Amino acid sequence: LTVALGQIGNFLAYTAVPTVLVTPLGALGVPFGSILASYLLKEKLNILGKLGCLLSCAGSVVLIIHSPKSESVTTQAELEEKLTNPVFVGYLCIVLLMLLLLIFWIAPAHGPTNIMVYISICSLLGSFTVPSTKGIGLAAQDIFHNNPSSQRALYLCLVLLAVLGCSIIIQFRYINKALECFDSSVFGAIYYVVFTTLVLLASAILFREWSNVGVVDFLGMACGFTTVSIGIVLIQVFKEFNFTIGDLNKPNMKTD
Repeated sequence: LTVALGQIGNFLAYTAVPTVLVTPLGALGVPFGSILASYLLKEKLNILGKLGCLLSCAGSVVLIIHSPKSESVTTQAELEEKLTNPVFVGYLCIVLLMLLLLIFWIAPAHGPTNIMVYISICSLLGSFTVPSTKGIGLAAQDIFHNNPSSQRALYLCLVLLAVLGCSIIIQFRYINKALECFDSSVFGAIYYVVFTTLVLLASAILFREWSNVGVVDFLGMACGFTTVSIGIVLIQVFKEFNFTIGDLNKPNMKTD
């Protein structure tokens, strides 16, 4: 139930604010989950994990301050125009070609030994997942209107739903494969960074949300995303380290 509610909230967020803000902020689930687990489930959160939670929250604040303040696509007509843009179509063709190579040639041979193969597949699919989610929200606004465009909106929404469903199913399949072969903490940290980067790239090409972002805001968002990514790595990768702040006060005993 909580996962379903979270996904509904995520969907509503994509329809209300720019993608370049929603996707990176999805990382806040990691520090909040770690903090709740330390109190409710009595899981140990070391000093590096606490530092990671602090960095994730600080980076998220920076992202909110410097993110685009307005949507670049607000209607179904604008969405259709963006989807047929030659630049975006060319980008999708490149992504599809890379996915075919990874799924049918590279993954069977190197997937179980190279973590980047499964991460690349799941992250490239994000190029379809997030834009489709946002597109469904825009198209759904016109479905129930009594106008000639409602039928087109229905067809567009069904196509985007099919794309979204296929991409999610394939992502789940390869995420499960990755978790069978690699440590979940390492996979989660790397997956967040690569997935978010490719989703931001796809959203920038499709929605052009970066066109209204100045140099200062762009650098601020880059710094915020980097800070959040470092925080996620500290929480996920180093959570098994038995290191506390009290260890800093221990004398360094050298032996001859």
